[in-house]
Amino acid sequence: MLIGEYQHNLDPKGRVFMAARFRDELGEHFIVTKGLDNCLFIYSLEEWKSLEEKIRTLPLSKARNLQRFFFAGAAELEADKQGRVLIPANLREYAFLEKDVMIIGASSRVEIWDRQRWNDLCGSITPQSVVEAMEELGF
Repeated sequence: MLIGEYQHNLDPKGRVFMAARFRDELGEHFIVTKGLDNCLFIYSLEEWKSLEEKIRTLPLSKARNLQRFFFAGAAELEADKQGRVLIPANLREYAFLEKDVMIIGASSRVEIWDRQRWNDLCGSITPQSVVEAMEELGF
């Protein structure tokens, strides 16, 4: 399970350090793609295959936009010897990544956020909204 949050900086080349804990869970190669809310999603190859299979089972009328969104801009990543990964320019632009980033574990995936956007999102989550979501799940 991917959990935790880490603050890092993008270097001038668009590289960011990926925590060893995440690299261990994701494997040697992993996939980065556009995520929801203008963040990036990172999947292990196994989770990526699962996502792909789920989308393939949908009728093309429902799958096509998901396929375009997730697959068109996706890239396979591998950490260098210092644990850094190069985020492609198109994905950095999509997620508004310039310097300060948050890398978070979100169960089956990692998310990369612009730090200010992450802080804004966290500030908008209220205890009441958490209670309502938990009630829907039967907690």
